Amino acid sequence: MEFQHVSILLSECLDSLNIRPDGIYVDATLGGAGHSLHIAQRLTEGGRLIALDRDDMALENAEDRLADVMDRVTLVKSDFRNLDTALASCGVDKVDGILFDLGVSSPQLDIAERGFSYMQDARLDMRMDQQQKLSAYEVVNEWDRAELRRILQEYGEERYAPQIAAAIDRARQQQPIETTVELADIIRSAMPPAARREKQHPAKRSFQAIRIAVNDELMAVQEAMDRAIDALAPGGRLAVITFHSLEDRIVKTAFRKAAQGCTCPKDFPVCVCGKTAKVKLVARKPMLPSMQEIAQNPRARSAKLRVCEKLSDH
Repeated sequence: MEFQHVSILLSECLDSLNIRPDGIYVDATLGGAGHSLHIAQRLTEGGRLIALDRDDMALENAEDRLADVMDRVTLVKSDFRNLDTALASCGVDKVDGILFDLGVSSPQLDIAERGFSYMQDARLDMRMDQQQKLSAYEVVNEWDRAELRRILQEYGEERYAPQIAAAIDRARQQQPIETTVELADIIRSAMPPAARREKQHPAKRSFQAIRIAVNDELMAVQEAMDRAIDALAPGGRLAVITFHSLEDRIVKTAFRKAAQGCTCPKDFPVCVCGKTAKVKLVARKPMLPSMQEIAQNPRARSAKLRVCEKLSDH
């Protein structure tokens, strides 16, 4: 199956990055290479795009999808939390723009054997980097019940987390839970009838939580934001698409913190904290997809785009 992906908030991202034809840009979440292709097409010979992903399938697909622009693209296998190391390996210190499109990519969901989807039967996996040891199988079968409950509550915001964790614990004591459909059925059985009738699939929040735990996604986002802001040249833009409230909260907090200058009490005659703002917010509110985009691509429904701009180095 071809690794394709519909780029969400595409024109908004391209406009927000303020792309200069001779600039250096980073797509920190290559995925299906849709955003990367459009960024690279706006670059001239002097411009460069560095595209990161930890998924080998994404990197292989990008070789084909970006074939016409590969003269200005560098592909790097890297977790975006290691953005600084990835840039150093390319001999780059500062860049003019960075894009993050967070969460799981459509191809990862759509390719059944990747084990991300509760809609298709496959061995429990959910690893974005398939060289990684920890998979959903270990989380579901080996993590203790209290830890399962914690991740379901924190990462999935699942109100039935105690019941679901208990049901998983009971089931795995009989035999290991091997597949996605098996797990989805256990989750559904632990929920009250009213919850099973909700529009959203009963397993959606739990699968999200397990996927976040497997890939350590929230800590990665937190680490990546600080490194991305530091990597920007003055005037450079950081654009981040999030898909759920936990990610968005981390991004919003990181942006607000970096945009905050002096924290001294207002009645101090002079600043003693020495703090200066690193960025300015391009807009206070996030950009959202249009109704037309949502109609064409329902996965865009929960997307939010936040953008900040690096101020001059002090």
